[in-house]
Amino acid sequence: MVNWIKDNIQGDKIIWIIAIVLSVIGLLSVYSATSLLALQNKGGNTEFYLVKHFVLISFSFIAMWFSHRVDYKYFSRISLIGLYISVPLLIFTYKFGVNINEASRWISIPIINMAFQPSDLAKLSLIIYLSSFLAKKQYDLDNIKTLFMPFLWIGLICLCIALTNLSTALILGATSILLMFISRVKISHLSLLILFILFSGGIALLTGQRGYTALSRVEDFINKKNIPYQLEQAYIAVSTGGLFGKGPGNSNQKNFLPQSSSDFIYAIIVEEYGFLMGISILILYLILLYRGMKIFIDSERPFGGLLSAGLSFALVIQAITNMCVVVGLLPVTGVTLPLISMGGTSQLFTGITLGIILSVSRQNNFEKSYA
Repeated sequence: MVNWIKDNIQGDKIIWIIAIVLSVIGLLSVYSATSLLALQNKGGNTEFYLVKHFVLISFSFIAMWFSHRVDYKYFSRISLIGLYISVPLLIFTYKFGVNINEASRWISIPIINMAFQPSDLAKLSLIIYLSSFLAKKQYDLDNIKTLFMPFLWIGLICLCIALTNLSTALILGATSILLMFISRVKISHLSLLILFILFSGGIALLTGQRGYTALSRVEDFINKKNIPYQLEQAYIAVSTGGLFGKGPGNSNQKNFLPQSSSDFIYAIIVEEYGFLMGISILILYLILLYRGMKIFIDSERPFGGLLSAGLSFALVIQAITNMCVVVGLLPVTGVTLPLISMGGTSQLFTGITLGIILSVSRQNNFEKSYA
């Protein structure tokens, strides 16, 4: 058994452990947080959502394993295809997607009765494309003309995503800026990119589905006069959890908090398992970022290093954004907690993302062993 694990589970072992620990926490938390949802939709059968989430986690780890066995260089060859597919999918979703909470972010897949979020494909494809481009053009990045195409793709993808999901677009924009920063792109060029992203966001605010909602959430966050109902319930959950929590399954706010199994699952975790668990989860994500950046530093190939850094940035920025919303440090967003929140195909893409990071780590270890 030990030899099989050694031969088949490769790459950074700490990342594997973090993924398993966070997934177990997510499984237990989703089981508790879906009790009201189960009562409303499944006659109180909470095992339905437990099994569903377990299956999604299983598929996520299968995707993670397959991705980590693939040479990461192959992903650069299909990243542009992913971008070309993403743009029409995002526009189709904006016009004809499944509408949930006044936003059309999903395309329904009828056979398996699941919702697919094209922004997940767009995010992954853009980060892979940028990593590949910056690695190939690393000695020509001082020329603004060289950066025209990546700037165009960043602006276009962020605009298409922002039409239905402004927070995800901003996270992707921030990830792109960080990726270019560590690639030593000039600050003056980065300033132009920031203006371009803000311009795309402005267009989305004016023409997208969530412009008014986004502005009202920012206004509520600044004024602190009208606390949204879901935030009020999240604050109660966090404040009553104490140091060690009320115990597994003993949350009171899960019966009142909207999106308690997805966007606000962190509040339920803190209520049931306490402040120490909340801090522990934050530390796990920060360790994940550290390991991703260590792979970046150790990588002798620019593409692999940038790929690990970019994907790590995207995952951890999303996680920290989610947690900051729950404790009132950021306006309400629609982002989930990676590996923990109940989701659909987003679980699958998280597995692929971690698998690619592990593929870079695996290749680094292989090259070191033959150095």
